[in-house]
Amino acid sequence: MMTTVDRNGALAANVMLFARILRYAGLPIGPGKILTAIDALAAIDVTVRADVYWTLHAILVERHSQTELYQVAFEQFWAVRSQDDLDFSVFDSDGGDLKPDIEREVPRRVAEAMANAGLGHRKDVEEREVEFDSAGTWSAVEQLRSKDFESMSTDELAATRRAMRRIKLPIPELPSRRFRPHSAGRRIDMRATLRGTVRSGGGIDLKCKKRTRRHPPLVVLCDISGSMEAYARMLLHFLHAVTNDQDRVHTFLFGTRLTNVTHHLSHTDPDVALRRVGEAVQDWSGGTRIGDAIATFNRQWSRRVLGQGAVVLLISDGLDRDGGDGLGAEMERLQKSCRRLIWLNPLLRFDGFEPKSAGVRAMLPYVDEFRAVHNLNSLTSLADALSLMGSAGRWHPDQKEGKHA
Repeated sequence: MMTTVDRNGALAANVMLFARILRYAGLPIGPGKILTAIDALAAIDVTVRADVYWTLHAILVERHSQTELYQVAFEQFWAVRSQDDLDFSVFDSDGGDLKPDIEREVPRRVAEAMANAGLGHRKDVEEREVEFDSAGTWSAVEQLRSKDFESMSTDELAATRRAMRRIKLPIPELPSRRFRPHSAGRRIDMRATLRGTVRSGGGIDLKCKKRTRRHPPLVVLCDISGSMEAYARMLLHFLHAVTNDQDRVHTFLFGTRLTNVTHHLSHTDPDVALRRVGEAVQDWSGGTRIGDAIATFNRQWSRRVLGQGAVVLLISDGLDRDGGDGLGAEMERLQKSCRRLIWLNPLLRFDGFEPKSAGVRAMLPYVDEFRAVHNLNSLTSLADALSLMGSAGRWHPDQKEGKHA
């Protein structure tokens, strides 16, 4: 049975409210999608819950990783609205044939989104706010420093992104091959001295020069596969801040292919920069082919960006779809091409982490630093690691985070 949906009616108004909740929770939903969703409901029987669910899902959800949040929000939104006298109970009394696979608690992000829209869960949010304020001993940022990115609410993610912009990566300056004039230099600049002698008509005034020092390039290879999505999206904000804070920062994203996003991240507006990155990258939340991605980097980019003592940050959980095939050889070539190779792995946050997967075992012998990256504290410790760029070492499984052999 087809249903005529009035864009000014109750059903259309509540679809807009539901879309607003999803947008509060972090899904990219604009007016165009909302109008498309309202028109699409006119082509189905809106009394069948499953049809409504999948119709809205096809329009409002872009990635597989967003499905769980969408499903929980859908279930909670229908439950709340069916209790109100707002002419929104359009489903069959038995709920249709859509049954959730498992019982889930409402994620904090969905609860806060519904509270912002004036629907339910306000009491829970207020209680958390009161408890948060009564602590009185830690600031909001201090509490967030040790919290995992994946477990943060929408407001906490926003606060964390602001804190990330203040983190600096103090990469020490290294001596380069170039010299510059300097009165206290330890080398005589013969060319400048001879020019001065000619100008003065024979008087000799020794000119000196000093070797210039410069920050080495920073190259970032970041995994954006499904298992890394929550961390990769947060770290892109951090990489945007780093790119705009210092020169010679090169960022590459990889899942099943390698994409250079350096130019996009150089835009000063973070929203514009990340939107351009999203448009340029085609393999978000897919599989991971770490060996192929590093091989592509070694062939096409290493000679361009790994000169002058470059430091490489490899951000990945090491879960390779190809089982580590050829990964060891590519990691060895990458490590020999740079001054220091630091691997940032969110799985290292677990105390019981062991390098069991083939990809992790293939990568570890060629890593100078092996560190966790899952919260603000881990990024701060990364800054400390970059400030200590002495002789390169090797990490082995018996060592703890941040140490090298």
